[in-house]
Amino acid sequence: MLIQTRTITVQKGKADLVFERFTEESPMDEMEGLIDKTIMVNRKKQDDAEEVMIMIRWRSVEDWKNWEKSDEHIQGHRQNSGSPRPEHILNVSVNMYEVKAVKQIANG
Repeated sequence: MLIQTRTITVQKGKADLVFERFTEESPMDEMEGLIDKTIMVNRKKQDDAEEVMIMIRWRSVEDWKNWEKSDEHIQGHRQNSGSPRPEHILNVSVNMYEVKAVKQIANG
């Protein structure tokens, strides 16, 4: 399994804009091997910003690579090429994690 995280820092009061973007229908939703997308808002209070984390789980590295090479993904980047980042987004950090183990909890 492969997990991609995007941590997006936004202006205070703007977390819903990120939430809406990542919960609307997307070509990614139809990709083979996509397990799920989880959108989380950091509960730690900050004076001037909010933090949203998107966790995207793929069945395998190959499934993620197929998305990266897909026409839909490439076209989406071409459409946004040269567009300025929305004003409310202060910072974006992307990380990739290969899952080595998952411990199932019987009472969970």
